[in-house]
Amino acid sequence: MAVKTKGLGKGLDILIPETVMKDDKSKVIEKVVEKPVEKKIKITKIEPNREQPRKNFEEDALLELSDSIKQFGIIQPLVVQERDGYYEIIAGERRWRAAKLAGLKEVPVVIKKYTEQEILEISLIENIQRENLNPIEEALAYKKLIQQFNLKQDEIAERVSKSRTAVTNSLRLLKLDDRVQQMVIDDKISTGHARTLIVIEDNDLQYHLANRIFDEKLSVRETEKLIKKITSEKVENTTIKENNNNDFIFKNIEDKITSIVGTKVKINQKSNNKGKIEIEFYSNDELERIFDLLQSIES
Repeated sequence: MAVKTKGLGKGLDILIPETVMKDDKSKVIEKVVEKPVEKKIKITKIEPNREQPRKNFEEDALLELSDSIKQFGIIQPLVVQERDGYYEIIAGERRWRAAKLAGLKEVPVVIKKYTEQEILEISLIENIQRENLNPIEEALAYKKLIQQFNLKQDEIAERVSKSRTAVTNSLRLLKLDDRVQQMVIDDKISTGHARTLIVIEDNDLQYHLANRIFDEKLSVRETEKLIKKITSEKVENTTIKENNNNDFIFKNIEDKITSIVGTKVKINQKSNNKGKIEIEFYSNDELERIFDLLQSIES
């Protein structure tokens, strides 16, 4: 019995049902529905898909796969689509790159025809299945499906067999400063670290904190505490600033009322924009004067 992939139910099984899906160690992870029609094509006539979500290929892993291809050949054919004068890779760019390193002149392919949306979905699903995409590449692929093909997040989640929350959290990474995104790509900080930084709106501060995480080897929990402290201090400083502004306004009002009633006036501010006004008097005669003054204003 073929070993099932972990939750790709409606992914490649729908988009390429007749393709044998194997990982690079030759472990079957999709059931064969029917044998695909393969043919050999010169490697020079094949080009990668420029819209392929994956942009980074680890050199050591490619060399390892290249050595395997030299010994055993390409076990799983590339999936390609015929273009004007060449064949474009839909699935299997990593195998193609490794085959070139191995010095192969021809590679086995299955020629298919898909829409642009299906090509992007297949590339995305294949890479997610093998965990080949870095978190930023994955997020950018989701963004493209939304912007270019008007897919909703729950539709994307269904296609790649992930939860809607996972897709949403992935897209949130694109709110990070470009320099911080690159640190995620370079594996200097984890996605857990990166998500804690999203609440920091100042890009320079965000980048500074990302470097601090890397330099001090902070855990995600330590980073959360650091961010909480920074945001709390920011709120406190904002409150102090607002209070200082209010103090200036209240002092100005106190002075104006003092000039009207002719005695010391104090405004005591409370929470929720409430407070009280205190008017001092130093004799019964002064109290009667203030009373008469207030009555005259009322009338």
